[in-house]
Amino acid sequence: MLELRKDIFADERDDNLKEIGKGTQRQDMLGHVTGTSTYFDDHKLQGMLHLKVVRSTHAHARLRRIDTTEAEHSPGVRRIIRGADVPRNLNTLLSLINFGKDDEPSLAVDKVRYKGEPIVAVVADSPREAYEAVAKVRVDYEPLPTVFDVEEALKPGAPVVNETYPKNTFTYHDVYDHQKLRFGDVERGLADADHVLEQRYQMSPIEHAPTETNGSIAAPDTNGRYVVYTSTQALFFSVDTCAKILDVPSNTFHFIGGTVGGGFGGKVDTLTEPLCILGAMLTGRPVRYQFGREEEMQYGPPRGAERIYIKDGVMRDGRVVARKIRAYFDSGAYTRLSSYAAVKCAAHLPGPYTIPNVYGDVYCVFTNRTPATAMRGFGVTAMDFAIECQMDKLANLIGMDPMEFRILNAYRDGDMKAHRREAKNTALVECVQVAAEKAKWPLREEFRRASSRQGGGGDRAAVPATPRESRPQPAMAAQQRTTYDRAPAASREPPPPPSPPPAPPRPPAAPSHGTTRFSSVFGTRRR
Repeated sequence: MLELRKDIFADERDDNLKEIGKGTQRQDMLGHVTGTSTYFDDHKLQGMLHLKVVRSTHAHARLRRIDTTEAEHSPGVRRIIRGADVPRNLNTLLSLINFGKDDEPSLAVDKVRYKGEPIVAVVADSPREAYEAVAKVRVDYEPLPTVFDVEEALKPGAPVVNETYPKNTFTYHDVYDHQKLRFGDVERGLADADHVLEQRYQMSPIEHAPTETNGSIAAPDTNGRYVVYTSTQALFFSVDTCAKILDVPSNTFHFIGGTVGGGFGGKVDTLTEPLCILGAMLTGRPVRYQFGREEEMQYGPPRGAERIYIKDGVMRDGRVVARKIRAYFDSGAYTRLSSYAAVKCAAHLPGPYTIPNVYGDVYCVFTNRTPATAMRGFGVTAMDFAIECQMDKLANLIGMDPMEFRILNAYRDGDMKAHRREAKNTALVECVQVAAEKAKWPLREEFRRASSRQGGGGDRAAVPATPRESRPQPAMAAQQRTTYDRAPAASREPPPPPSPPPAPPRPPAAPSHGTTRFSSVFGTRRR
């Protein structure tokens, strides 16, 4: 039983669910099968305008000149929006929880860093007139060197993709250029192993391909407020992101979500709402901004590409005694959610297996690809794929049944995880046994009788001696902190008195990631 979660969510969830063996109708099923479910695009507002964007034709280029003269005089055009019109043109989603620096413009100003990056927005009376005006915008580019491979991006002399992170890697806690996991002595474990297997795994970007593309409609409301109909998966993230980018209080907006026509993680980035609202602000009329299918497929954020190296040491009896992993997340040109994906990945190592020596380095790398985002367990899914492929190869290497090999190495209750937390409520052994039974896969008697509740703890609960590594020097600039509430304009005041002498150094505090929330990674609970 999950006692901890029951304690945290005692007033929010019922663990005594009895659903197996009976049909339970989804609440939204009737609307879906009768065609009456309401999506954002079902709202047709009087006088609604349409917004389309000019996108970069280069993966990396300096913007020498942007000429919108002809587009401004195109029939039906009501407004041209450029980067200078956006109140706070730099943003990153996770800055809302104080995790990362603002690095992505709503509209590019000086440079473009991936093919398809938005440069100019056109607001017109109809989609056709908006598209025709978009075709009349002239952009003078100065092409710059590009980098599309994560390991090439980390080499000295590689093109700088994102000047906010000049080494092409995300910076954690102002110090680290990657996520690290150290448990035991992996080099000694590899040296003592009977067999060592090292493999490379590569996953490509994956487009979510939702039936409904990203989009929103913003309309002026009374008292200076704006109603926003949106397809977002993350309503509150979108509200706060728009408030930050447009530099207004969040209660300026009334966001209305509703049915999402397919998301899978691809509708959490607040891609259309800020420009849509800004268009309504500048024109005083409702504005609709929806990706076309080509935009969704080519420029919508995909699951990021991942490259993973796994080096394992295994004994003849089947015990995995060392696992060394190096992984690279291709964030694309901007951070979005990839920095968090790397945290999740490091938190998942070395998979659901008890291994006494574990070494992990996980990098979030910037390249000139389309910025990546969330998708169905991102940060864990690809690593699981790589680990399970590796387990099959290890079993074949030592001539052991792959099902029995997993049962042998699976966590038992009481084992020590590589993150120095006791394993509880483990169930991989039973899952493999059931899978084998359903597949009519023969298991030897000792593996059919194995249990996740037996054989754990003891020596398997020990924390092995781990070689220490030198700590890198912290960066000069602290990570950005974002304030939600808009303070009144500062008045002129006399200069503050001289600062008192510095206090004695204090022990380092636990890492802070902004608003306290429940997290399987950081272990905190929602307040």
